[in-house]
Amino acid sequence: MHIPEHKLKDLLLNSGIIKEKAFAAATSEAGRLAMPLAEVLVSRGEITEDYLIELLESNYHIPIIDLRKRPALSKEIIGLVPESYAKAKNVVIFEKDEKKNTLKLAMADPLDYETIEFLRAKLKMEIEVYLTARSSLKFGLKQYGKEIKKEFDEIISENVKKVMGEVGGEIDMSKLADALPIVTILDSIIEHAVALNASDIHFEPLPNELLIRYRVDGILDEILTLQKVIEPILVARVKILANLQIDEHQTPQDGRFRSEMAEGGFIDIRVNIMPVMNGEKIEMRLLKSAARPLTLEELGLSAKGIQQVQEEIKKPHGMILVTGPTGHGKTTTLYAILHILNTPAVNINTIEDPIEYEIPRANQTQVNQKAGITFANGLRALVRQNPDIVMIGEIRDDETVEIGIHAALTGHLVLSSLHTNDAPSAIPRLLDMKAPAFLLASTVIMVIAQRLVRKNCTRCVYSFPIPKEIENLVRQQLKLIGETKIEDKIPRTLFKGKGCDLCNHTGYAGQTGIFEILEITDGIRELILRSKPANEIKKQGIKEDMVTMFEDGLQKVERGVTTIEEILRVVNE
Repeated sequence: MHIPEHKLKDLLLNSGIIKEKAFAAATSEAGRLAMPLAEVLVSRGEITEDYLIELLESNYHIPIIDLRKRPALSKEIIGLVPESYAKAKNVVIFEKDEKKNTLKLAMADPLDYETIEFLRAKLKMEIEVYLTARSSLKFGLKQYGKEIKKEFDEIISENVKKVMGEVGGEIDMSKLADALPIVTILDSIIEHAVALNASDIHFEPLPNELLIRYRVDGILDEILTLQKVIEPILVARVKILANLQIDEHQTPQDGRFRSEMAEGGFIDIRVNIMPVMNGEKIEMRLLKSAARPLTLEELGLSAKGIQQVQEEIKKPHGMILVTGPTGHGKTTTLYAILHILNTPAVNINTIEDPIEYEIPRANQTQVNQKAGITFANGLRALVRQNPDIVMIGEIRDDETVEIGIHAALTGHLVLSSLHTNDAPSAIPRLLDMKAPAFLLASTVIMVIAQRLVRKNCTRCVYSFPIPKEIENLVRQQLKLIGETKIEDKIPRTLFKGKGCDLCNHTGYAGQTGIFEILEITDGIRELILRSKPANEIKKQGIKEDMVTMFEDGLQKVERGVTTIEEILRVVNE
């Protein structure tokens, strides 16, 4: 919201929710990172977005609307404002009153009088303004995508008929490529994926059609199918954007491009094209490089976990590892830690593949095999850049381990990720990569293991007593991890979403993390020196009050954050 800084300061200080020192620090950070002050205050955990909106409502007397609790918007309502304008201005019309000649308008910035006056003049109706949260607005804008398949099919069919008519009943692909608005089609697919908060887009060639799927909250979902004739044109368009070879159809290719969003800003897209039986499959990873970094609390860390992480990252040297499977938020956690550490007093250098988020004032290097930049030699070069903090996107080989450990030994704080199933397994994995036990004991200070689980939809969630069969499954899992106080750990009430418009009838909306934090204590260090296996390290960790991922998940189940099915699904990955 475009609210003057001095007014925002008066509102927050008078409310008592924030101290002047914290406000000054947020103001300084907002200037340094070129971010809106309100956004920085939320990202630092000083205030919540909901509280800020309530505060603005009471002081500016603007009513609040949550579009997630409203009925689905009709096609007539959606059609009043073009999608591109709605996204650019962050507005959604959600109700029309013919008798009063009035439209109700949800806005992220209800003080944007220029937009209000423009819509009043264009639509020739009075405008009632409502304040809404970003998450609510995103849900409203998402509904523009519901007609996407119908629109695309009409466009493709119309142009196919036109081209066939011109060439006597045969499809001329070059003419069809010129006739189809392929740029608009691809942009709409990407925009719709961003609105749904998808992490990946899959273009999958089938014998008679092209299937498009999005990965939302970690689960793949079929979005639409397009006519087969569009496939080669769409593949060619993606190859051009990603600077790949258009005439190569038998070899996998990797690339990257940046897409500008209609609502402003941009999104980086990593592309992989793989030849398959019915054509070429495209996988596009959406990297929200301009997104606000999440706080540790937003990631899903418990109060105890946040305290543990904050204590360890204050240390001037050592190695902190984040572990887990691909696609479970390791990089997001590393970036959240870097955001906390990113002050004018330190020099941060990273080597990544790919650079997923841009960190203001950090020096980020992209791995480039063709240019000879690997994790190992890139890391070797950047430790000569006088860094205080080094982030290695992923430890993949023995050489990277060796250089990373020596960087931690020579006065640097080193952050990195690793593929292991739990936190204790990280130590034997590093030993397998030829890291000497005595050096690991001296350098590794913390290992964080994590998984992403889907969160219950807050609109349709309901509770019920734990069924006997689920109770037995939980008891069995607790025994496997060596828990002794089993009965105390079993939740007696479970929660689940029934399914509604807000969650696309899945019962889930959004994701959160479950975590396992292993602090390298003297007891753990002794086991590392003796090269003990992961199960012994885990036993010692539990003895020293380490909360396992499964236990952390059970705590979230008990609070209604997620379901027991989600926890059981991911802990065994």
